[in-house]
Amino acid sequence: MKAIRQYIPARSLRTTFVSALLPLLLITNASAQQSLLDRLQKGIDDGSLKGLHSVMSIADNELIASAYFKGEDELWGMPLGMKTHTPDTEHDLRSVTKSIVGLLYAIAHDKGIVPDPSTSLYAQFPEYEDLTSDNARKKIKIEHALTMTMGIAWDETLPYNDPRNSEIAMENASDRYRYVLEQAITGEPGVKWNYSGGATAIIGKLIARGAGMSLDEFAKENLFTPMGITKFTWVRGRDNEPSAASGLRMRAPDLAKIGQLIVDGGMYKGSQIVSEKALTNMLKPHVQIDSNFQYGHFWYLLGPVEKPILAAAFGNGGQRLSVNAEQGLVTVIFSGNYNQPDDWKLPVKVIEDYIVPELRKAGKL
Repeated sequence: MKAIRQYIPARSLRTTFVSALLPLLLITNASAQQSLLDRLQKGIDDGSLKGLHSVMSIADNELIASAYFKGEDELWGMPLGMKTHTPDTEHDLRSVTKSIVGLLYAIAHDKGIVPDPSTSLYAQFPEYEDLTSDNARKKIKIEHALTMTMGIAWDETLPYNDPRNSEIAMENASDRYRYVLEQAITGEPGVKWNYSGGATAIIGKLIARGAGMSLDEFAKENLFTPMGITKFTWVRGRDNEPSAASGLRMRAPDLAKIGQLIVDGGMYKGSQIVSEKALTNMLKPHVQIDSNFQYGHFWYLLGPVEKPILAAAFGNGGQRLSVNAEQGLVTVIFSGNYNQPDDWKLPVKVIEDYIVPELRKAGKL
């Protein structure tokens, strides 16, 4: 993640289908529908919305708007060429995957199959005896991995096609988990936030070990299938391990379901998928990132420490899931601007300059 910025999802109208082909758009008022559709298409045509693939917004469990466009895409760095995106199209989540892993840890903790966040992290990996016996590493807890405050060396500021990038080096390592855990100590754990796909990989491994199945199998059995999510792909690395840091591919409506699960306090159609207590701990500010953002368990948080307004997941290329539980708002944006430092600008622009103005004109904001 290179940059992050606040945006406010829009509360709005009821919805109906406008078009059966691309781009698809749903929103109530017919003139508002066409106006927003025309403006989004114009933005794509003139290059100001370059890379936009999908937009979906929900308010109070009702669909606000859903638009899908053609665009160049990738599968975990492998070019796919021009794709016609639809509600049924799987899309790279990239680092939004990390937030899903945070949710999976919460579910696993409810089930009592993973240690508590207060537990020593390295003690869970006795096979690395040379590391577990290191007194400095004994201080690092599971909580520090969940909040990316392990106090060990990790650098993802380099491009993701550079083998020196820590996530890429992890993927290329013969043992990804040892690679993460053997990194040099740089400071006291729990003090400084340092973006780390390695931290997510370690948590993913704890879930898999506790469940006695792979991370993607656990996700399917305990999150996706109970929520009616039947189509997803979790890309595996060369070691055949699911990439917990960035490998998940989902459809926009299914990712929106995850956001709605948070809005609904962990409930889905009368079933408690994850407890409210576990959600509260996942979305509680545990560390300050900068003057704007705090961090929970693999989720970005915006607002007062005592009550953040927004929970968000960000991914390389402009992927975004935003949840304002208090107002019942969920927004999903998929884009194809991979490895671009300003990839965050597109989702911000779509919300601030396109969706919000149309809803204001309709008197819904």
